[in-house]
Amino acid sequence: MTRIAIIGAGMAGLSAAYDLTRAGYQVVIYEVLPQPGGIASGFKAPHWDWSLEKFYHHWFQSDKHMLGLIEELGWSEDVIFPRPYTVVYIDGEFQPLDSITEAAKFTLKHFPIWDVARFGVVGLYLRLTPWWQPLERTTADAWMRKWVGERVYNALWRPLLVGKFGEENLDVVNMAWLWARLKTRTTRLGTFKGGFQAFFDRFAAVIKGQGGEFHYNTRVQRIHRSRDESGRWTLVTDYGEATFDAVIATSSPQTMAQMTPELPDDYTAKLRALKSMGAVVMIASLKHKLTNYYWHNLPKEAGFPYLAMVEHTNFVPPEHYGGDHLIYMGDYLPPDHPYFEMSQDELADIFLPALARF
Repeated sequence: MTRIAIIGAGMAGLSAAYDLTRAGYQVVIYEVLPQPGGIASGFKAPHWDWSLEKFYHHWFQSDKHMLGLIEELGWSEDVIFPRPYTVVYIDGEFQPLDSITEAAKFTLKHFPIWDVARFGVVGLYLRLTPWWQPLERTTADAWMRKWVGERVYNALWRPLLVGKFGEENLDVVNMAWLWARLKTRTTRLGTFKGGFQAFFDRFAAVIKGQGGEFHYNTRVQRIHRSRDESGRWTLVTDYGEATFDAVIATSSPQTMAQMTPELPDDYTAKLRALKSMGAVVMIASLKHKLTNYYWHNLPKEAGFPYLAMVEHTNFVPPEHYGGDHLIYMGDYLPPDHPYFEMSQDELADIFLPALARF
């Protein structure tokens, strides 16, 4: 029987394991964390009924592949789609812009009618067009600046792109990326009853029932060709070695390059050249509700120390968390940003005072 190793028990690794075990392959999954789920995994305080994701997560109603898998598993009744609200901080106020009606109200109030018309036509085009290929040939910065105009672009779109990718990357962020974000976005957002961790635990149990084998708390240190003539692959882990016919790695490109020193030099160089952003997220539990909104987009020039404040319990009710009101404060930053070297207390000293502005 063909034996396959999968590195990582996040959604990508679990999906591969699910399909391969159904097809009759012998699959072994290695995960450095103590549970499945990867960056969408969660934790649960003793007085909570639901788990909370370590990093904010939700599904869109347009996520047909994910929802199709859940339907195949027979769990559709465990998916819920509340209608939380997203706001953008503009001119010292939080403006709801996550629906056509709210966007129209805001643009009519703040921009000339010509800008409003361009904003509406561009939004409609991006929502309706299936042709993303031409958009790959330009950046989001250049395309949006040209078609929505400087005023609307600088007020609405540029702060979001700078916050997400940094000003230094505006010349590389592809317009096809922004098209995909706008094309698939829905006002209703989905989650799994009990939290995402409940989904991952059940999904891993299905894979295990199909013959999949899980090794948690296990770091793969190295992948190399076996020393015999079989052409198979040997994984070196914290607990020894194992040999496989094939290996699927769902790690970052940089981690992949470190694990596989025998890759061709030109391919390794391409892996190492890929840029990435890191995510810094702090979670706070409050005694009271902070705002009426779920997602708060915060422009860097407004002086906030993070890109987004996400009030999770305006999406999933606080009753599932013992009455706690839970918020995320998060940002996407270069891997060498000082935040990544700070302690929890040091970050709290920077992040928490900004909550007084909400």
